[in-house]
Amino acid sequence: MPTLLDFRRRIRSVKNTQQITRAMKFVSAAQLRRAQETALAARPYARELARVLRSTMSRIAEPQHALLAHRPEERILAIVLSGERGLAGAFNANILRKANDFFRTHRGKRLSVIAVGKKGRDSLKKAGFNIIAEYVNVLARVNFATAREIATLVTEFYAKEEMDSVYIVFSEFKTVMTSNLVVEKLLPVEAVREEEPSSSAQASSQVDYIYEQPETQLLDKLLPRYIETQLLRAMLESSAAEHAARMTAMESATKNAGDVIEALTLHMNKVRQAAITKEIIEIVSGASSTA
Repeated sequence: MPTLLDFRRRIRSVKNTQQITRAMKFVSAAQLRRAQETALAARPYARELARVLRSTMSRIAEPQHALLAHRPEERILAIVLSGERGLAGAFNANILRKANDFFRTHRGKRLSVIAVGKKGRDSLKKAGFNIIAEYVNVLARVNFATAREIATLVTEFYAKEEMDSVYIVFSEFKTVMTSNLVVEKLLPVEAVREEEPSSSAQASSQVDYIYEQPETQLLDKLLPRYIETQLLRAMLESSAAEHAARMTAMESATKNAGDVIEALTLHMNKVRQAAITKEIIEIVSGASSTA
């Protein structure tokens, strides 16, 4: 049976753990605020760029571009965005489960992976996937240069017909408590989706822009920029979702540590009360026998 000293040691250990989880929750909350503001600020730009691209493509009878070419999907490239660190609940497990579901759906194809994030890189490499590029420690502080580098790599693969399609798997930030696992087709660029389907949005997508350059030159500029923006948005969304998951997990861990401390304190008090009662009985019994 544990002694009072054992209970005090366990309570002290759990209190130390609680202090660590509480500190990590506050750190994640500060990081989440910055990541959430950046992700929300990037959405209008991505939406407007998609609107301009949609308007441009609607005015071209038969758009011709290397990034628009459709081929049978025999060689598939998947960009998997995972977390950089653990202690984020089921965030990394959910992303990898979604990626594995995608891989099982396309079983029999030649699959290649670009791993963004340390946890996904380690898991996919251990599973034996063909990782052609990896980017580690880039989601803690997302910058446009990294998104452009990845976009340039995948567009070169696709333009040279080394890949037939490119998909991106990431966690889209919704709220602090929830996120949405997304698999988006990045290449070939198909009908650009309308993120806010409404009558006003559809009307604004048909704005009569005045273009100075020919349509082919516009597509040469807009399509690579669209890919870069989609990648940047996905990285920002994934970063915000990871910080939200970590903050939620640390808050839950702090609460659970408090429950454990309360339960251990209750057991310790019961043991101490039993020890005191036993000593009183021994004293009373000794006094009775002496009398």
